[in-house]
Amino acid sequence: MNNLDYGIIGNCRSAALVSKTASIDWCCLPEFDSASVFAKILDHEKGGHFGFLNTDDYEINQFYIKNTCVLKTQFKNEDAGFEVLDFLPRYQKPNREYHAPPEFIRYIRILYGQPKIKVDYQPRLEYAKGKTDIFDKKEFVVGLIEDEEHFDSLFLYSNLDHNKIIHSESITLTENAFFLLSYNEKIDLPNLNGIALEYERTKVYWLDWCHKTPHFNHFKDEVLRSALTLKLLSYDKSGAILAAATTSLPETIGEVRNWDYRFCWIRDASMVVKVISQMGHHRMAKRYLQFIIDLIPDKNEKLQIMYGINKEKKLTEHVLDHLSGYEDSKPVRTGNAAYQQKQNDIYGILMDVIYQELLKYKCDVENKEELWTITKGIAWVVKHHWKEPDKGIWEFRQGDRHFTFSKVLCWVAIDRAIKVSKMLGKSSKLYRWEKLEQDIKSDILKKSWNSKVQAFTQSYDSEDLDASVLLMETYGFIEAKHPKFIKTVEAIGRDLTYDGLLYRYKNKDDFGLPKSSFTICTFWYINSLNKIGKTKEALAQFKTLLSYSNHLGLFSEDIDFKTKRLLGNFPQAYSHLALIETVMNFEKVL
Repeated sequence: MNNLDYGIIGNCRSAALVSKTASIDWCCLPEFDSASVFAKILDHEKGGHFGFLNTDDYEINQFYIKNTCVLKTQFKNEDAGFEVLDFLPRYQKPNREYHAPPEFIRYIRILYGQPKIKVDYQPRLEYAKGKTDIFDKKEFVVGLIEDEEHFDSLFLYSNLDHNKIIHSESITLTENAFFLLSYNEKIDLPNLNGIALEYERTKVYWLDWCHKTPHFNHFKDEVLRSALTLKLLSYDKSGAILAAATTSLPETIGEVRNWDYRFCWIRDASMVVKVISQMGHHRMAKRYLQFIIDLIPDKNEKLQIMYGINKEKKLTEHVLDHLSGYEDSKPVRTGNAAYQQKQNDIYGILMDVIYQELLKYKCDVENKEELWTITKGIAWVVKHHWKEPDKGIWEFRQGDRHFTFSKVLCWVAIDRAIKVSKMLGKSSKLYRWEKLEQDIKSDILKKSWNSKVQAFTQSYDSEDLDASVLLMETYGFIEAKHPKFIKTVEAIGRDLTYDGLLYRYKNKDDFGLPKSSFTICTFWYINSLNKIGKTKEALAQFKTLLSYSNHLGLFSEDIDFKTKRLLGNFPQAYSHLALIETVMNFEKVL
């Protein structure tokens, strides 16, 4: 069973997925959302990859170098052993700028003996749409696609025999080796000493980043790996944060819930920033807030639910018919039509981040005037639109409803706007905002509570339960010990749990009843159990959930209810931010 047994490497510009056997099966260059150069994960035959052919001859172990994003895959047999160190270079230069080129490095070190390897180098540029030709140009090997529709190239540098690389012939390693795969032709030719230096500099960068992360008494390794993964999903150039590094990995095998997640959802990114800021990484939060400021130049401009990582506002959806999809799960999509949806919860989630940043770094937050302008703009939008139905957090593609979560986050938007106005000494709008806050809260308490099911439900006038309402407590709408919240947690545990994992909801959506659990929902439920005093039960369930991660501690978007295999886009920011948040709350009581 394929369980998304991949490691992620990256440098906050792009990323690659490396399999258990050191095959790079997904990579887009020069940036996260560029066309793929390797996409075996989406089509075993056509997609392209970069691996090794004789892996059956070796015992293989894979792990991250502690406190880094450098992935080590070791190959050992009786006669010889070697290791592959995979990473994308990232470190700070003397001028304080970051070195993060569109390239990755495979640094091969001999452990003992004289290992024999066969390189399996199969680049397929432009999502494998056309034929990629490979040529030996002496200084490098170039992969080239050139037809009426496409032109692209990729440069491979190595100290090994180019001809043997291209033809997958056996190579005996007598010294350490390297592969540097670059989107751009290098001006200065790389050599082994330079590669070793890039490795050390990148390793030190990640060690230093981890050193700035606070110490946890419980689950510290899991928290640190999650934090590193969130950092890898941040795009340094603009401050955007990606939902995941992939496109079209299915929520259920053989079905059509396959979406492109290489974009910045306001909701997901704001949740990430809130958690990562609490861990002391202020730079990520600061850059993200600037990303938001840059997106909203006009006071009356409504927020989209998502944007491209370079602030693109139009994310037209396309289908790549020529790719068979992950385990034949079509379609493979690029772009995401959900950018046109209206989801009213994003205003509250963003306002919460603005408030948290001003609260924590009041004297150090630049652009306070812009943030105050955005605050007023958000309050204006919520005032005029909170009574309207929307698509909700789960992006139902048909029909709008009065979703409880959306209404609660409209309340959060006004609640945080009030707090920000008091913090900044701006009182002219307080009376109107305080009345609006009470109106929204009263409406929610009256219309979202269902006495028959004894729970806050998915939407007004509904009996359907939804895991997202568990966040009512997280955002301060209701206290954990309130009888109605306790009953809601119990109802959700009773009706939405399947073998320790949670449904988002059980009512049929546009595609029928979900067959997999949305990972973040189980974290939310565990968090809620802990909050209402059932810490022992929550802890046991948390440990079980951690056991479903892959061999490197990474989570995707979904987990299959029956087999417990990982499904959906990978790695998923949502899942890892929720893991950290859950541990933060355990730390308060353990």
